[in-house]
Amino acid sequence: MSRASRRPAAPPVGSRSVLAGFLSLLGEVLITVGLVLGLFVAYSLWWTNVLADRQAAARGDEIRRQWQDPAPEQAGPGALDTRGGVGFLHVPAMKNGEVLVKAGTAPDVLDDGVAGYYTEPVKSALPWDEKGNFSLAAHRDGHGAKFHNIDKVKNGDAVVFETRDTWYVYKVFAELRQTSKYNTDVINAVPKESGKTAPGRYITLTTCTPVYTSKYRYIVWGELVRTEKVDAKRTLPAELR
Repeated sequence: MSRASRRPAAPPVGSRSVLAGFLSLLGEVLITVGLVLGLFVAYSLWWTNVLADRQAAARGDEIRRQWQDPAPEQAGPGALDTRGGVGFLHVPAMKNGEVLVKAGTAPDVLDDGVAGYYTEPVKSALPWDEKGNFSLAAHRDGHGAKFHNIDKVKNGDAVVFETRDTWYVYKVFAELRQTSKYNTDVINAVPKESGKTAPGRYITLTTCTPVYTSKYRYIVWGELVRTEKVDAKRTLPAELR
């Protein structure tokens, strides 16, 4: 038998055409899928930030306009709870500007580019309460990503909460870089995992970790060190200058 007769037969021309067409179609499908995934990522990590920041800025401006109106004659702590939020969180180490704070931590609250204080499973105290833990949550990625840089916050850093008439100045004293999403002890009135064993006036910041996931939670704790009355010019406290 000659060498030529031992060579495998070439596939029919029609088969080559079908295979080439299939590979071409598969390539186009993969490119399309890649583009769709890319657009989804851009939407999730960029466009939702744009929309949330716009929403939060508009609501924040509305609250500040409300604050310019004369306060009610018998304004107690409850009067500080405005219709759109309770005030603004400032964390210089995060470099995220002011963050509007509202009640609740459900997605429909946090997706508006705000931080929310817990109403469940452990009810948060509010800054003006004599004792308790002002516990907050915000997104780390997408929808404003207000706590994206939480890992930049270190012991000794300032966390300031602004209301209509008072600045509440906290000092960070502990952090927990990873814990279960089901660990509600971190937002208890006395968060013992922070090292505290007695009632005080605490603040807790919580968000998802690692970045781009929601598998665990990242926790930062602070303690109130002083309050300052807001003057007519709303002069910033030293920690924010």
